[in-house]
Amino acid sequence: MTAISLSHLRAHRDAGTKFSMVTAYDACFAEAASAAGIDCLLVGDSLGMVLQGHASTLPVTVQDMAYHTRCVASAKPDSFVIADMPFMAAATLDTAMQAAQTLMQQGAQMIKLEGSTHLTELIRRYRDQGVPTCCHLGLTPQFVNQFGGYKVQGRDQRTADQMVEAAISLEAAGADMLLLECVPNALTTRIMKATTVPVVGIGAGPEPTGQVLVMHDLLGITPGKPARFVKNFLEGQSSIQAALRAYDQAVKDGHFPAQAHCFAE
Repeated sequence: MTAISLSHLRAHRDAGTKFSMVTAYDACFAEAASAAGIDCLLVGDSLGMVLQGHASTLPVTVQDMAYHTRCVASAKPDSFVIADMPFMAAATLDTAMQAAQTLMQQGAQMIKLEGSTHLTELIRRYRDQGVPTCCHLGLTPQFVNQFGGYKVQGRDQRTADQMVEAAISLEAAGADMLLLECVPNALTTRIMKATTVPVVGIGAGPEPTGQVLVMHDLLGITPGKPARFVKNFLEGQSSIQAALRAYDQAVKDGHFPAQAHCFAE
């Protein structure tokens, strides 16, 4: 596989084709996902839950993210590597710039941040320093206490309108990608029409340019009841490698996500 760059992801948006993304936290799974044709690896702060056993992503530190980013990058994957900005790391401009420097120097090729229009000035600063950014909208897990739980976002007109305006503002500030989590399909359609950058979905319907799943969810090993947007791709497969290939193919041929994995108004 040719090494994936941001230019490749933009080309998918322009052409209306799809790309795949999974989380990865170590060299072995990074290499396996890359070999399976996965386009992007997200070193997610979801590691706080699936690796560290916490109830949320909030305990994850910049040091945790730097360590796992370095582990993923050490595999030298052809996949594009994105790292999450952990909880409160972007609370001030100084801490945000230092955290981005740390993660990029450990091998990240893009930084993903949760939030809304308050990120616009930071996105401009990152752009000016050569840091590509992905802005995460909708169900942003770092805001779980503010939301009162892991709930679908953007179902009412006011919050849907705010999310569309946020997407427009963040792209104008220089965001290179958007990620929508747990939003109704109709809202995803509105955001796709209002923006031109690649959009990645998780529980956001089939329309986004890319789809992302947590590796442990994709393999069916996350404890408890799976979220609606999750599919176990290991079922019926003979190996983890085959499951990763099946996921990649399902995303690219439009079979995943199906309507069962989506949210109505």
